[in-house]
Amino acid sequence: MSGGVRNGSIFLFVSVLILILDQYTKYLCVNYIEYGTWGIEITPFFNLVHVYNYGAAFSFLADMGGWQRYLFSAIAIILSLVFIILLKRTPRSHTLTCLAYALFIGGALGNLIDRVFLGYVVDFLLFYIYTDETFWAYPAFNVADIAVCLGAFFLIVTNFFKKEDKSENKDEKSAGADRT
Repeated sequence: MSGGVRNGSIFLFVSVLILILDQYTKYLCVNYIEYGTWGIEITPFFNLVHVYNYGAAFSFLADMGGWQRYLFSAIAIILSLVFIILLKRTPRSHTLTCLAYALFIGGALGNLIDRVFLGYVVDFLLFYIYTDETFWAYPAFNVADIAVCLGAFFLIVTNFFKKEDKSENKDEKSAGADRT
């Protein structure tokens, strides 16, 4: 095969798919679920809701007056550019690493679109425990958040195995040095 693109750029299609899925599901949420209600009960522990997050993960800095919108937007732009560069420098054969970068890009851009055009991020997936004595809810999240978390997980997995490979190579090199 000559002249073909051998880097991870092809995985940008995954980023585009994540971005489309994220924006479409948020569109459905905004248009079919009443804001601020318990929304649609799917199971006794999972609802589709319609809430806004003015901060970052777990509503971090949500009540800081609005400047955080620009900070988180800048971070999303910078990280997306960094991951695009990394994706272009990564061989396509490193599938899991390329997929991780693509998931980060799609997720970051999905939430960036919300921040830029709405001033907040639309969240709609809510897991909770509700009994007579207890109520605990995990903060609502969206498809972009899932993509970012999966990307992080895949990077951790790939780096874990890379470190194992490096230590094995060091052992092989030191064993070879001992033989001489």
